[in-house]
Amino acid sequence: MSSKVQFTGPRAKDHGPPAQESLPPPVANAEAIHFLSSLEQNELQMLFFSETLAVVTDTGEPQGELTIEVQRGKYKDECGVMSHCLLVHAFSRSFVDKMLCGNSLLGYLSSNLEIKEQHSQEFIKFHILPMERKISLLKQDDQLAMTRSIKEGEEVKTEVTIFPWHSVTGFISEAANLVLLRVMGWRQMVPSNARFLALDTEGKLCYSTYEGLGFQTIQVDRQQAKVFIVEQTVHSTAGIPMSCQFFLLSDGHLAKRVQVGSPGYCMVTKMPVTREADESEPGPVFEKKPLVWEEDLELYSKFMDRKEELRLSHANYLRHHPEAQALISDFLLFLLLRQPADVLTFAAEYFGPFARRRPPPPASLSSRRPGPQEPRPSPGEG
Repeated sequence: MSSKVQFTGPRAKDHGPPAQESLPPPVANAEAIHFLSSLEQNELQMLFFSETLAVVTDTGEPQGELTIEVQRGKYKDECGVMSHCLLVHAFSRSFVDKMLCGNSLLGYLSSNLEIKEQHSQEFIKFHILPMERKISLLKQDDQLAMTRSIKEGEEVKTEVTIFPWHSVTGFISEAANLVLLRVMGWRQMVPSNARFLALDTEGKLCYSTYEGLGFQTIQVDRQQAKVFIVEQTVHSTAGIPMSCQFFLLSDGHLAKRVQVGSPGYCMVTKMPVTREADESEPGPVFEKKPLVWEEDLELYSKFMDRKEELRLSHANYLRHHPEAQALISDFLLFLLLRQPADVLTFAAEYFGPFARRRPPPPASLSSRRPGPQEPRPSPGEG
């Protein structure tokens, strides 16, 4: 069971319909939990790669692109403890009815796909009321905190929901779903009768199921490719189920994605090089180049040595902290798309949700009164 701890925005009318009797919270079944516990480290290592798909209309006209990247990373929790993790980064931008839209996802997962932290953001530039939605998930001790913010025009609504950790066993976040699909593509199977947990579009816990639809041969970059089709369905507790079909190559690469009932789809435009289980990645090779200098060879040699030392140090840092490059590229993408007049304010609002100690505050503190657990502003503060 979850609990909402705060909500900002226009208050609901007091004379609304009476609340219906709440249903018992959804629970993942044993098949789903067993499947997650069966994941092995050497199997996950084969799924570390980046892929890009084109967003096209039903007629094949390109509208944008989708990029998904899974890699090894490190995560520092709120106590400062560093641990290895799976780092998932995905973003897309496209046009729908000549309206620009996009989304971004950054997630940190354990080896069994448990959520450590995740931030997602999406926007649609409607002509009248542009919409932007942000969702942050953060594991805090024995609970999962979800901060959900929706902005329509100038109106902002923010709510924080707390889920006890035991109630989200078998929960598949958006980031975990991208890795789980690669696992199913690699194994060429889905867990039988497995029922996972997920969040619906309203931020409610619900069931998520996967069904194998068999194999099919499709054309990719003038080549015939055999794909394994997996259909994921999110069974919303309030709305209609939402299904999406994923066409997966034998090594987990996504060849095609179709949102059931939506126009258009995502399609890979270039056949990727499939990976095998016994493949080992070659180590980096640094080619030596002769030094040609007519004056002070010793000084030039020291300069080059120091330059190489710094380059390796920087490359080593980025290799151990891939989230840095993901954050920077993600921020620049939204900065260039939004093109705000005040870059500093835009940056502060963008990086605000990454605060670990407490959920991010709403955009307008004046729209609500502070809760009992929140510090009240001192005189002179806004």
